[in-house]
Amino acid sequence: MSRIEYPLAAELAELAARMSPLMLSEQSVAGTVEVLTSIALETIGGATGAGVSLMASDGLRTSKAATSAVVLAADDLQYRLGQGPCLTSWTERRVVRVDDIDYDPRWPQWSEALQPLNLLSSLSAPLVVAERVLGAVKVYSPQRAAFDERSERLLEGLAGTAALLLANVASPENGHELSDSLRQALRARDQVQLAKGILMQRDGLSQDDAFQLLVGLAKSGGLQLHEAASQITNTVARPS
Repeated sequence: MSRIEYPLAAELAELAARMSPLMLSEQSVAGTVEVLTSIALETIGGATGAGVSLMASDGLRTSKAATSAVVLAADDLQYRLGQGPCLTSWTERRVVRVDDIDYDPRWPQWSEALQPLNLLSSLSAPLVVAERVLGAVKVYSPQRAAFDERSERLLEGLAGTAALLLANVASPENGHELSDSLRQALRARDQVQLAKGILMQRDGLSQDDAFQLLVGLAKSGGLQLHEAASQITNTVARPS
């Protein structure tokens, strides 16, 4: 087998690789979210804008990075109105996709206020690590139904890796470096995410079913979860 048979898995692996320089070096939170928005915009097909929302020191939710003024305006409307897909993703800890903002009934005030910005699709994923919800990353598009399940998986994978980084980022503000244990945890999480993607693509499984299969393989082989994941990814990477 070769990587080309699993395009989603390959993209998830590429995302992890692109984030790895940040994981292993000192970065400020500001610098990290700037890179995150850039990668989200480049990675998610159909996206014309991306942004990251985090909790400010005063407890308010705010945009820490955005690729355009339109994204900032769309997010600001959510904060002021107290409703919108990004806030829902943040609060409910799940990916939220909107295929047609004009006709989606979930956030009527936000949808109406957004009309001058000519945005019709959005996709948001929470930044979650352990029990902490740090914020959310989101992308927008002026096209209807711009995003699909593949987009959801890619943004979710990116958000998961970024959340771990943001929770432990080494910066001038906190003055510490990433520990060896954190580096190992980040690599192990990437291995598990990649293996899940491979199983989903290869066997047509849902995300939950892929995870359960991975757990079963680990138990039957007497392995740690990341070790079982590594076996799967190594098999895919090995030329036929």
